[in-house]
Amino acid sequence: MSGSNPDAELAPPLGRATSRRGPGLAVLTALGQPAGTAIIAGWQHASVGTIGYALLVFSGLALADRHRSPRRNFLIVVAATLAYHLLNRPFGVTLLAPMIAAAAVVTAGHRWLVAVTTAGAYASWVVVSGVAARPALAALALIVGAGLVTEIGTLVSRRIHDAGAERRRLSEERQRRRASEQRLLIAAELHDVLGHHLSLINVRAGVGLHLMDRDPEQARAALHAIAQSSAEALREVQTVLNTLYPTGEAAPRAPTPGLDRLAELTEAAALPIRTVLDGPARALPAAVDRAAYRIVQEALTNIRRHAGTGAAATVTIGYRQDALVVEIDDDGGGVRHPEPACAGNGITGMRERAAALGGELTAGPAPDGNGGWRVRATLPLGSDQTREATS
Repeated sequence: MSGSNPDAELAPPLGRATSRRGPGLAVLTALGQPAGTAIIAGWQHASVGTIGYALLVFSGLALADRHRSPRRNFLIVVAATLAYHLLNRPFGVTLLAPMIAAAAVVTAGHRWLVAVTTAGAYASWVVVSGVAARPALAALALIVGAGLVTEIGTLVSRRIHDAGAERRRLSEERQRRRASEQRLLIAAELHDVLGHHLSLINVRAGVGLHLMDRDPEQARAALHAIAQSSAEALREVQTVLNTLYPTGEAAPRAPTPGLDRLAELTEAAALPIRTVLDGPARALPAAVDRAAYRIVQEALTNIRRHAGTGAAATVTIGYRQDALVVEIDDDGGGVRHPEPACAGNGITGMRERAAALGGELTAGPAPDGNGGWRVRATLPLGSDQTREATS
């Protein structure tokens, strides 16, 4: 999502959405293990049995929890796999689920748990099953090979992840540096413009006051020069400020509005919008009021640009004891096409506004899965940043 916020054009990206890990791999494993084992068992003229198939499916589906609780998940998967082999079911594609669970545990930094659990499970199988030496050694070789494959895969995955994280860090650092340089240029330009014209206006005003009674014509000329200088100053400041705005959008000519003008904003949005007030409304710090208004404005702009005028939105303003919560939801208005992460700085601009006040902002797909988008900002009402920004 991109937007028209002037601060957004200069804001560095302050984070990226984390990828959601779904149950896809767990389902594939739950299907692949019994299917592969059935084929191999057919070559061996052996029967997997209903209980065997159930254990293979269960160990695969259990992987859905591997990222949230990797250690517990690994123990469950190993227990199901061990139970399968203690029932003297045929070998097949039975180590796939333990390998995937072990990779999650190693990534979480618990390699010792994999070694101890694997050794204990193997020893239990050998003792309880009373297997002969040759099959035991073959199984050990298979386990060692699976461990090496898991270790290599984990290492490669970690290298890829680290390389991607480093690229993102460098990219964000470059954007922050460019934003800082642009701010400095704009500040220097405004300093020159305002310093020159305001000093000139000050001098002319002094002359005009001094000559007001003695020489009205000279006083009139001084006032005329003041009018010209002020008009020129406004034009130059407008030129500088226009660099912050996309083509066709002008810098504001009125004081920045707050939530007291929220109704005007929603009426002008050209979208069906429902406004919800959660909690009794009360006076807000000026900085919080401005930031909340701009976040709603930016979010509605993004809805028009990305979901279209067919979308409907809900703006919720939550008055908490120590914070203001602003939430903007839309129903997607149909299919929302994903936008490259590098395109636009609308979201990062909103995040920077919230962060400047000591708050936070999240943006992502709506949790109900209807194709819409949710922006939620929490703005503290009593933080040091709020007091400094207000003053």
